[in-house]
Amino acid sequence: MADLSIAVFVSGGGSNLQAVIDSVKDGKIHGQVNAVISNNSAAFALRRAEMEHIAAYHISNKLFPVPADFLSQINSVLVRHSINLIVLAGYMKLLPLEIVRRFRGRIINIHPALLPKYGGHGMYGINVHKAVIDAGEAQSGATVHFVDEVYDNGAIIIQRAVPVFPDDTPEILAARVLEVEHRILPLAVGMFL
Repeated sequence: MADLSIAVFVSGGGSNLQAVIDSVKDGKIHGQVNAVISNNSAAFALRRAEMEHIAAYHISNKLFPVPADFLSQINSVLVRHSINLIVLAGYMKLLPLEIVRRFRGRIINIHPALLPKYGGHGMYGINVHKAVIDAGEAQSGATVHFVDEVYDNGAIIIQRAVPVFPDDTPEILAARVLEVEHRILPLAVGMFL
């Protein structure tokens, strides 16, 4: 494979996007983030992309309610930028099945728990950390995995654990897990060469 041409899909602040961008700049990833796509027009991740001179796109079901149009918009960006790796970094939507199938083995996701625990529908963001604490778990962590047709189901690439302390709130645990996410997502992207 030539150098990676990466599209990062995001829904929020984009701190994991920034970790990938910084690893590209540091030479740890042999490739380039060439497109950032968000379903949320207010996502700070889009602003991060603009500040880094990366093409940023707001593509959502609200803008494109017809599934074929939504798919066409995403495909157009992926083709325009010759994307060969898709990174889901806090993207809160399922990718269209056509994209998942066409990019099989070339889509990865970061999840804020030790999959297969605390994955699946509804397990995102603070919900994950609340569930981990409510279950009395001694550890949590982050997982980078391949994406398939089912939420949080694909083969695991990297996992790292963090302790859960008795006085943790979901927010405190989330911050501890996010630090690990920022380390393992760029590591997983770098493995693609």
